[in-house]
Amino acid sequence: MSKNETKKITSIGGSALIEGIMMRGPKKSTVAVRMADGGIYTEDVKIKFLSEKKFWKIPFIRGVSGMIDSMRLSYKSLMISADKAMEGAEDEVEETKEPGKFETWVNEKLGDKFMKILMVFSSLIGVALAVFLFFFLPTWIFGLLGWAFPVLKSGGEGIAFWQSVIEGILKIAIFISYILLVSMTPDMKRVFQYHGAEHKTIFCYEKELELTPENVMKQRRFHPRCGTSFILLMLLVGIVIGLFLPQGLFLRPLIKILLLPLTMGIGYELIKFCGKHDNIVTRIIAAPGLWAQRVTTKEPDEKMCEIAIAAIEAVIPDDGSDIVKNGCC
Repeated sequence: MSKNETKKITSIGGSALIEGIMMRGPKKSTVAVRMADGGIYTEDVKIKFLSEKKFWKIPFIRGVSGMIDSMRLSYKSLMISADKAMEGAEDEVEETKEPGKFETWVNEKLGDKFMKILMVFSSLIGVALAVFLFFFLPTWIFGLLGWAFPVLKSGGEGIAFWQSVIEGILKIAIFISYILLVSMTPDMKRVFQYHGAEHKTIFCYEKELELTPENVMKQRRFHPRCGTSFILLMLLVGIVIGLFLPQGLFLRPLIKILLLPLTMGIGYELIKFCGKHDNIVTRIIAAPGLWAQRVTTKEPDEKMCEIAIAAIEAVIPDDGSDIVKNGCC
């Protein structure tokens, strides 16, 4: 959606959760979750943001603090949504099924801490898998290609260019393939639907329309300031950075990891720039992310839009401090 179709640009953003949505405004962040009984549960999420300190507001450095803050906020919000979304389901299971020995032991030893431990363990596994898939695997695959295509072997003319491009293409292919794979599961499809509801609601607010499910449903679900766009930009920036890195099956991936803060910083500045301007350059920069959102967002239903509305209404400030730019039309 072109930004000139909106009347303003807001700094409010959010993320999709388990049967819910988190919206982050300039003054507070709120989670809204659909309960098993059909009601809507809302809760403010409080963390100490790195980005509130002067040092972390410096351009290119603020991209790192923004990523860390977003991860911490999203994790805490996800924990809240998981707890609330499962409350009713657990009650139904307890009424129809006697807990087994293992379940009884877990409840006695860990109680409410079990879900938190499971989430931490899953997060660690996820980080390790991401490091392998996006840093080591593309470099190793390129090394294998060198055996089949001698021109791609280390020391060849233009090797730095081709290695960086091929590794970048592989990373993008892995990312899109992973998203396509998980989108086939019913639970993740619903998360992607909530993601679509989040975008539609922000667009509805930026158009200054009444926040109703009917108005929200009419909006587009592809937003230029989405986290998906940020990830794609980081992968593209990584291609450029890769042109200047040395060869080596282990050295090259390790240097990429060390340069991740630089990649984040550049990607963040690019997406901020795209969020404030609408021209041919910004449209080209935003295009890959908007395309990828066709996979990471799905069309929501009205009940999901109700959740998004409840979340955004809770974080809209009275003083208009969320408005980045007025008169976009």
